[in-house]
Amino acid sequence: MKPKMIWANMAVADLERTQKFYTELGFKSNNPHSSNELVSFFMAGNEFIMHFFLKSVIENNLKSMKFGDPKSSNEIIFTLSAESKNQVDDWAEEVKNAGGTIVSEPESFGENYYGFVFADPDGHKFNVFFM
Repeated sequence: MKPKMIWANMAVADLERTQKFYTELGFKSNNPHSSNELVSFFMAGNEFIMHFFLKSVIENNLKSMKFGDPKSSNEIIFTLSAESKNQVDDWAEEVKNAGGTIVSEPESFGENYYGFVFADPDGHKFNVFFM
């Protein structure tokens, strides 16, 4: 199997809040794929797309799948690669300013690893890492 591309679909409660949060973090909107049911962003150039669907829409479209509450359980954690420790710290401030929650403050892990975990307003968790 050799897919043309890959993207993620996440369930959210509020599209306007999601649009505002990821726009404030500087992610590029994938406008042709945004609608009154989802907002979409390029997460790393044009290499990875993440769609944020209203929870009711994605559960209806996927029929037998139900999405848990990301505030109390994990679905998946994406890692965003930073270019330096300073960038990790800057991103932590950007997340706070945009209304996200820092789950674990920036810290070192061994000699060559530095990062933090944050949650978006719906509770989806992301790992920011420099190594």
